[in-house]
Amino acid sequence: MPGDTLGAAPAPAWQAGRFALPLQRTLLMGIVNLTPDSFSDGGADATPAQAIERCRRLLDEGADILDLGAESTRPGAQPVSDEQEWSRLQPVLREVAGWKVPVSVDTYHPRTMRAALEAGADIINDVYALRRPGALQAVAGSSSAGVCLMHMQGEPASMQHAPVYADVVAEVRDFLGRRARELQAAGIAAQRICVDPGFGFGKTREHNLQLARGLGAIAGLGHALLVGVSRKSMLAQFAAVPPRERLHASIGAALACVAGGARVLRVHDVAATRDAVRAFEAMTG
Repeated sequence: MPGDTLGAAPAPAWQAGRFALPLQRTLLMGIVNLTPDSFSDGGADATPAQAIERCRRLLDEGADILDLGAESTRPGAQPVSDEQEWSRLQPVLREVAGWKVPVSVDTYHPRTMRAALEAGADIINDVYALRRPGALQAVAGSSSAGVCLMHMQGEPASMQHAPVYADVVAEVRDFLGRRARELQAAGIAAQRICVDPGFGFGKTREHNLQLARGLGAIAGLGHALLVGVSRKSMLAQFAAVPPRERLHASIGAALACVAGGARVLRVHDVAATRDAVRAFEAMTG
């Protein structure tokens, strides 16, 4: 496609606010859900004290990035206001922003993005890929904040109602490449951009498998590639157990994604994933 960066050399680092995160090894983004209705651990870290303790635990386990989310985007999730989202997020972000660790905020609300960046967040992780009015401007106004653009077909409340693609890998790749170019046109440097194919967001199980097998095409865009497969329902076909018991399937899926070019893994179980990834990378060179 004209202007596409498919085949570009992978970025050597992801510029994320105060940090230039090297991509020579796989980075682990630890998930911190500040919601009562997350699909895998709803309510476990819903108070500020619980969430801050989880942040400490994830760092002890080897997390490279903390990802704070104050609104569930699981299939069927109902939206919350940006005021409610910020009330959950603010006390935790205020604490961890001073820890000298990259902090990501998982939000699609432009007002939350602005407030989070002002409070010290380094990354905005947006399931809508900055498509909501005001979102692009909120991030473009920061000179160095990282941004993760995710592909999603539809809305969280209805995205799993019969999603359809002619070619899921090509369509996801083209969407992410187009959005990355649009961000660059708005003044956001390429090294600030990370892309996420959005496993489970408007995809059937077969779509997810096709995406996993075709990750190399998305890595070829030249931006840092993030994937999140941890505990997701797509793994139930391999592990017919509740989300918290999908550790082994999550690790297997994560390693397949690393082999396909992923350089950032968004995970619940940091310590186990860290050990598996270190062994994988050492043995595959």
